[in-house]
Amino acid sequence: MMGCDHMGTEQHKAFHAESMRIDGERHPGDGRVIEVSDPWSAQVIGSVPKARIEDVRHAIERARGFRSRLSRADRAQILDRASAIVMQRVDALSALITLESGLCLKDSRYEVGRVRDVFRFAAQAALQDDGQVFSCDITPHGRQRRVYTQRDPLLGVIVAITPFNHPMNQVAHKIAPSIASNNRMVLKPSEKVPLSALALADVLYEAGLPPLMFQVVTGDPAEISDALITHPDVDLVTFTGGVQIGKSIAQRVGYRRVVLELGGNDPLIVMDDADLDEAASLAAQGSYRNSGQRCTAVKRILVHQAVAEAFTQRLVEKTQAWTYGDPFDESLEMGTVIDEAAARLFEARVDEALRQGARLLVGHERRGALYAPTVIDQVNPAMSVVREETFGPVSPIIRFDSLDEVIDIVNRSAYALSSGVCTNRLDVITRLVSALQVGSLNVREVPGYRLELTPFGGVKDSGLGYKEGVQEAIKSFTNVKTYSLPWPSA
Repeated sequence: MMGCDHMGTEQHKAFHAESMRIDGERHPGDGRVIEVSDPWSAQVIGSVPKARIEDVRHAIERARGFRSRLSRADRAQILDRASAIVMQRVDALSALITLESGLCLKDSRYEVGRVRDVFRFAAQAALQDDGQVFSCDITPHGRQRRVYTQRDPLLGVIVAITPFNHPMNQVAHKIAPSIASNNRMVLKPSEKVPLSALALADVLYEAGLPPLMFQVVTGDPAEISDALITHPDVDLVTFTGGVQIGKSIAQRVGYRRVVLELGGNDPLIVMDDADLDEAASLAAQGSYRNSGQRCTAVKRILVHQAVAEAFTQRLVEKTQAWTYGDPFDESLEMGTVIDEAAARLFEARVDEALRQGARLLVGHERRGALYAPTVIDQVNPAMSVVREETFGPVSPIIRFDSLDEVIDIVNRSAYALSSGVCTNRLDVITRLVSALQVGSLNVREVPGYRLELTPFGGVKDSGLGYKEGVQEAIKSFTNVKTYSLPWPSA
């Protein structure tokens, strides 16, 4: 159901004015700024400094010159305080996310809760001893010694680059493990949603984080990206975003560590024994929450021919009931996508699929950046709507006849991030766990299900195999040092 007042609610307008007032204080003296727009109204809601190359270099050099003396307890307390502040300000922070990204308030509040979880898990990780102990008398060639390991912060600076689709949680996933491991980070958030990153930085400073442990640089990536990723004081570049940019970073970054969390083309597989009501609910949630703008969103629905008609009818009903429109309307389940250009791309891909033989069942209406939840059936795996990552609220249905066929369809994709399957058969589950070339598989759940603590990431065009999630990120953000001591046997 599409909202009707394109100018937005009174709450929307009030927060628009407050954003302009607060953000105006951040501008540098030279007046170079990037304007931030509200996707729903297309109005400018604020602006942020447009950094120059020398600003980037200065931030990195300041970070390199700082050495944190925070104990594990200090870091845990800062992260715990930040977690508490985030929840005290859940209404303001979720409204800010909604204003600059177009996500509905339900999705934005959920995101703020995820930020809290990231900080809480990172606080716990900061208190955990990360070393190992090896006795050396376990071999005839050994000696009466013990070998110890410890994880040290990187010698240089971490550069983090985040996308638009989770404006605050993506930032939390970079900075929280950096704090837990006592590192220094320079972050460049997406120029489309920088306000949430700046708000989160303010929360961390208020919680006691030394500012030189976390600096936010806002600017045009075309102007400053090379300075960020090639500076000699940078030890690690961690990037979340599109595959083309990620591969470009990998080529340009040189001799330094790089962690890439890229796109996805995640399937939800519906087997012939599936609970079809449950499967249709998962398909709708996975396709439309966060306006479909998640790397782990359901982007292909692979349905066994035996249940395809019954499943499709249920999905159409749930899609028709999915409400959308003004992101600040508390009663709605979906807002806009990030901008009109993105909505036009989804519209064009669905149009192309329809010309190539797909069948429109519901949706496919666009107004500005608002694109209706859309179901198309009879989709061929070669169509661009499912061959490429369609980063919006589209549910393309592909029918299959056998398990071998569905495995082939999934594995032919260039992407390999997450997947879900609706079945109760253990033989099917174990076969898919073994055969699918993906980073994760969820049974009777959406592909994107995870905790903020658990390992997350993909292979192929979805990433280099390095995982995110608090514990795994700390491994990437640290160097292992080994030392040994004499240790007589008992």
